[in-house]
Amino acid sequence: MAVVSGAVAVMAARFAALFPHLNERQRRLALASEARSLGHGGVRAVARVAQVSETTVRRGIFELEAGEEPLPDGRVRRPGGGRKSAEELDPGLVPALLALVEPDERGDPMSPLRWTVKSLRNLAGQLTQAGHPASAPTMGRLLKEQGFSLQANAKTLEGTQHPDRDAQFRYINEQVKAHHAAGQPVISVDAKKKEQLGQLPNAGRQWRPKGQPVEVEDHSFYFVGPEVEVAIPFGVYDIANDSGWVNVGPDHDTSVFAVESIRRWWRSRGCLDHPDADRMMITADCGGSNSYRYRLWKAELAVFAAETGLRVTVCHFPPGTSKWNKIEHRLFSHITMNWRGRPLTGHEVVVNSIAATRTRTGPRVHAELDTGTYPTGISVSREHFRSLPVTPHRQSGTWNYTISPAGPQGGILTTGDRDAARAHALTPLADPKVTSMPNHELRQLCDRLAPAQAAVAEQRKYLQRGGARRKQRGDHGRPLLTPADKVLITVAYLRRVCP
Repeated sequence: MAVVSGAVAVMAARFAALFPHLNERQRRLALASEARSLGHGGVRAVARVAQVSETTVRRGIFELEAGEEPLPDGRVRRPGGGRKSAEELDPGLVPALLALVEPDERGDPMSPLRWTVKSLRNLAGQLTQAGHPASAPTMGRLLKEQGFSLQANAKTLEGTQHPDRDAQFRYINEQVKAHHAAGQPVISVDAKKKEQLGQLPNAGRQWRPKGQPVEVEDHSFYFVGPEVEVAIPFGVYDIANDSGWVNVGPDHDTSVFAVESIRRWWRSRGCLDHPDADRMMITADCGGSNSYRYRLWKAELAVFAAETGLRVTVCHFPPGTSKWNKIEHRLFSHITMNWRGRPLTGHEVVVNSIAATRTRTGPRVHAELDTGTYPTGISVSREHFRSLPVTPHRQSGTWNYTISPAGPQGGILTTGDRDAARAHALTPLADPKVTSMPNHELRQLCDRLAPAQAAVAEQRKYLQRGGARRKQRGDHGRPLLTPADKVLITVAYLRRVCP
């Protein structure tokens, strides 16, 4: 039967409107139904109008005549169709893949990929060489089916744990609850990482006009040396009020600087937020400028307690657990996120970036620049430390102690006092009766030996470093004895001891 041209045009319009909304099987059945309705010659006519193979139309007619049930939702073909998977064609593919991914547990510990990055391409290449040809996407699919995923290293191994670690955590929790219940302030203190100032790269990204990134130095060794400016943020986090105070210092991170930061917080915010406080609790880690080992830290806290009239209770976290301190994840982490991707070019940038730190429910942060000087080398005598009103707790007294607001305020030796005491002790050795030589000859001897002493010291440091100096010489503290003092002691020793 010939198909008239008008019917062909109507059929073509119907196909053009319906086919974009049908899947492969639905289109095939629609074509078959149309061909059956046309009768003899319908298969060829429908195939020409739809521009498909006549075999496709006949297959649809066979499916309609077979009376098969409709396929489940989401399926176009019946199960079993298509190419077989790589693991079905090669049963040894999955065991060989697992032997490469986990050589210690499943395969040979001398696997070629034991010390190689196990990327999908490397895995596919090694399996192909071993007689199991496969592609990188197949590797990814098989690994996911076997329960693998891309994972980074997990920082969970903490090394040897202190036997009193858990007990100290519980004790800190009890002390914090007791102070909060009594309406007394509890602060968490710590020093953030020292930041070098300059046009240096900073981790992270921020929104910028396309193709206009902030240009920074490609090498940071130009900014290494004693003359490079640094910013040392020391934070005080008020746990109850969820507020932070950051004191940014450009000098040294010493115990004096740490206590001065607490003092500035108390004068500006603490006394206003806690007007009825008569005692205060400080949680800190066990190292850094607020270490429990530093006598200067406790001596400065004694001075602070005497000035404010507060009984200061300090609880230190055990070694290796400083990240449990509240200030780390309630204040410092937000500061790092706020200045991500931004070069810290000056102290003003650091202070403003810290002060602008905000989260939806996070802390209020105040920051200011501390231009004071905090020299190193300040020591506290044992006699003075014994006189401090420091009372250790029964529970781990080295980590937990209370400082009363009364006690002597002297006894802290500065660098100048220490140098004067050393010079006073060495003066009797310079007597001509001890050295058997006039003072001017002793000075001349010191001047002649100075270059040789410097050369010996530099050689010793060269051997300790294992090579030439890679940084400029920094001012990291003065030695106990000067070269002239060493010559004086050597002369006295040779004159009076060796003979």
